[in-house]
Amino acid sequence: MNLDRQAEYYVGLVHELRKLPAETEWVEFKHNNDTPDMIGEYLSALANSAALLGKVNAYLVWGVDDTTHDIIGTTFKPGAAKIGNEELENWLLRLLAPKINFRFFEISVEDKPVVLLEIGAAFRHPVRFKDQEYIRVGSHKTKLKEHPEKERALWRVFDQVPFERGIASEHVGAEEVLRLLDYPAFFDLLELPLPDGRAAILEALEHDGIIQSCQAGDWNITNMGAILFAKKLDDFPSLKRKAMRVIHYKGKGRVETLREQVGGKGYASGFEGLISFIMALVPSNEVIGQALRKTVPMYPELAVRELVANALIHQDFFITGAGPMVELFDDRMEITNPGVPLVSTDRFIDTPPKSRNETLASLMRRFRICEERGSGIDKVVSQTELFQLPAPLFETVEEHTRIVLFAHRDLREMDKGDRIWACYLHACLRYVQRDFMTNSTLRERFGIDAKNSAMASRIIRDTLEAGRIRCHDDTVGSKAKKYLPWWA
Repeated sequence: MNLDRQAEYYVGLVHELRKLPAETEWVEFKHNNDTPDMIGEYLSALANSAALLGKVNAYLVWGVDDTTHDIIGTTFKPGAAKIGNEELENWLLRLLAPKINFRFFEISVEDKPVVLLEIGAAFRHPVRFKDQEYIRVGSHKTKLKEHPEKERALWRVFDQVPFERGIASEHVGAEEVLRLLDYPAFFDLLELPLPDGRAAILEALEHDGIIQSCQAGDWNITNMGAILFAKKLDDFPSLKRKAMRVIHYKGKGRVETLREQVGGKGYASGFEGLISFIMALVPSNEVIGQALRKTVPMYPELAVRELVANALIHQDFFITGAGPMVELFDDRMEITNPGVPLVSTDRFIDTPPKSRNETLASLMRRFRICEERGSGIDKVVSQTELFQLPAPLFETVEEHTRIVLFAHRDLREMDKGDRIWACYLHACLRYVQRDFMTNSTLRERFGIDAKNSAMASRIIRDTLEAGRIRCHDDTVGSKAKKYLPWWA
């Protein structure tokens, strides 16, 4: 990642962290408190809390008010800080056990200096600072020994090896690693030049968990490395069933198949090709506007990209004999992945995503293949509204998660349930945009003329009766009423 893009990424990350409702067990905000011992204790506490919560990283941020989350700036300069003659970063690393990854980033946010400390989650053992283990309880840092229930839970986490750290192929020679993996794609996606020499390439792949060193100088290719960058997934027997299947059917059922293809490449290196293949199968509609005709795909590409990425990233890899799948019918597209979601399907649009595969998800974010922290489904719903399509359907079926995009249908062709669901998702989308749904916004969503506002009123009434939305203020007149999702 080049320096400009890296700075842009971490500025965006600071803004995402500021959106959190309060300090969490994996994020802490400070102004100027740069006491070395305090930083060391937080490194331990936040690393252990990140592991307990299934996060890849935790964050300590200077220059953000811990109550309002406003950007206030900081005088802390970690690059210049020393303890005696020793640089701060080296001093901290020396007193941490076991060693963990952490990095300071000095950036400018809203023209004010901000420092972001990115802390890798603990693994195998709780992290100690000066021989003492710490943990976060709510927004408070405390000693881990004082909370035996959290200590037990943390050890249970360490006992569970996540999918990404599992081994897809053991004792592989250096040349074989480079033959099996599309390593140029790894550097291309990070916008980095290809390192000079095999040793430098392998070192970079090891740093991001694509491979691991093993005995006799050979390498293990991790599940994450293979699933993301395999030249051929068939080369890894344990993963070949995890390839994305794309099936194009004739008509509205699964009786006659027009075309079927199973992806051969890793998810990251093959993603653009996969999306291009899917969009080539999507039928087009001719739209007339301002006396010009243009052809647009039936489903917005941005929505398809987000949903395919989600299916790849959030699947349950431990469900055997099943993989992600895209099915295209005359009237819909269904995107399915193994594993039931970790949050309610009703709350996909507002709840930050919980992933079984957080390390993989984090790397895919760095590749800009998936959204930062939960705005992907917002964009899907927004795009379907922009294209005036029926609302996408989220459902669970037999230990799988399925999302359905529907082809265009006029409002009069939608049944009552379709209209209620679309109205509910519209209210959710307005809410996460810090706004309200009104009769006017719902008319715009469905393309209803102002003179037919009674039609929008009926949809709102049906959605209220279904318990999907609630009125913000019952004392105002019907035309001025504002509405929220039922849970807001």
